[in-house]
Amino acid sequence: MAEQIPTSRVRRGAKLGKLVAQQAVRGAGVTLSGLRDTDEEHLARTERALADAAEDIVSVLGSMKGLAMKAGQLLSMFDPLTVAGGDSLPPPQRDRFQRKLAELYDQAPRVSFAGMRAVVERDHGQPLAAVFAEFDAEPIGAASIGQVYRARLHDGRAVAVKVQYPGIDVAIRADLKNLSLLMRMARTIAPAVADHAMFRELTTHFADEADYRAEAEHHRIVADIYRGHPFIRIPEVVSEWCTARVLVTELIEGRRFEEITELPAAERNRAGEILLRFYVGSILRERRFTGDPHPGNILLTPGGQVAFLDFGLFKHMAAAAVDFESGCARAAAEYRGADLRALLVDYGVLEPDSPASADACLRLFHEVSGWLLTDADIRIAEDAAANALLAFVDPRRGYFDSLRQEYAPAEHAFARRVEYGTLALLGKLRATGNWHRIAREWLYGDAPRTELGRLEHDWLAKPTTGCGNTIG
Repeated sequence: MAEQIPTSRVRRGAKLGKLVAQQAVRGAGVTLSGLRDTDEEHLARTERALADAAEDIVSVLGSMKGLAMKAGQLLSMFDPLTVAGGDSLPPPQRDRFQRKLAELYDQAPRVSFAGMRAVVERDHGQPLAAVFAEFDAEPIGAASIGQVYRARLHDGRAVAVKVQYPGIDVAIRADLKNLSLLMRMARTIAPAVADHAMFRELTTHFADEADYRAEAEHHRIVADIYRGHPFIRIPEVVSEWCTARVLVTELIEGRRFEEITELPAAERNRAGEILLRFYVGSILRERRFTGDPHPGNILLTPGGQVAFLDFGLFKHMAAAAVDFESGCARAAAEYRGADLRALLVDYGVLEPDSPASADACLRLFHEVSGWLLTDADIRIAEDAAANALLAFVDPRRGYFDSLRQEYAPAEHAFARRVEYGTLALLGKLRATGNWHRIAREWLYGDAPRTELGRLEHDWLAKPTTGCGNTIG
């Protein structure tokens, strides 16, 4: 029987506090033992500590759900071992730690079916069998706010049903009140992630995900944009059965992200380009984008399309904001440091008297986004996203003191989450591509250089395409 989700601030705070203390004690124990261990003994002890830490994180945050679990997912995405200085560990130890944390995406501790069924019946005001002809009691995914089930409507349509955990709205409010403790926990594992504006922006908007009616509306917007796309698939929303706590969509079957990472290089590279085109392309071309790129939201269909799921975190960007993003990227790609700094000052990111020089701004942009700014084939390393985050907060990189007072508007912090999240996914795929030439389609209006780019270009040119001509 699954444990009931704790909802009170006191209970959730106590669980977080215990986890913080456990990780601190465990880390101190490994450090002290290292003073007397041989290299072999220290490695074995560290491996055991990492295994225990991963088990604790998945067990505690997974059972708590809500913002606490979302924090654990974010830690998993950005390779906390690199951020915490554990990058010297051998690959097998690192892989085991990462695989365990990855369970927070779709294999976290489940909530019992009886409780979830009650949510569906309460929201619809009728028995489950009156709404669904079939409903599989075993969830196909367990996320931070709800579980996903496979079902069939009475008209024969196969659907995915996301049901919100009982009391999760109360738990989210408790987490927001306990945010300082949650940040302390994140700092014990990955201080660069915890202190970054991206993390703060994520926690600020997390409460918006608690109403599935808003998510359904976001989902419909994205489905309208990409309907009929040659290689991007968005499941259709079954609006008549959606409520505040139940989201019903078309069921799409396919390979999970972990399976995609095991495919041959050419197929991984193709998937990587599709991820870039969807997540980053949506920002620069559509000015509307989902803010949650992670493995649990991606499927590779049998027909070769990549299906994207979950639109709880969604953002609209003003045209001026996208123009600023594009202008900075062009200035950095063309090594126009003075122009880049002027853009940052004019937009209010930097004060005119900021100690950040034009050269420092240029170097920072290339350090964190060089994969998009450099006209060359680049294979994305698994720790690329973690290193990008480190550039902002690690004093050894040389940017911390001059840029620590920078002002990052909320929508740009969200955009950086999408960029770094995409980079993390490409790293997990070990994908290779000339990412800059793809981005030039959006930054400069260049003709596409890849097969996928040409397919998308032809699709965009069709008069019935919703993409690109629906922005007010």
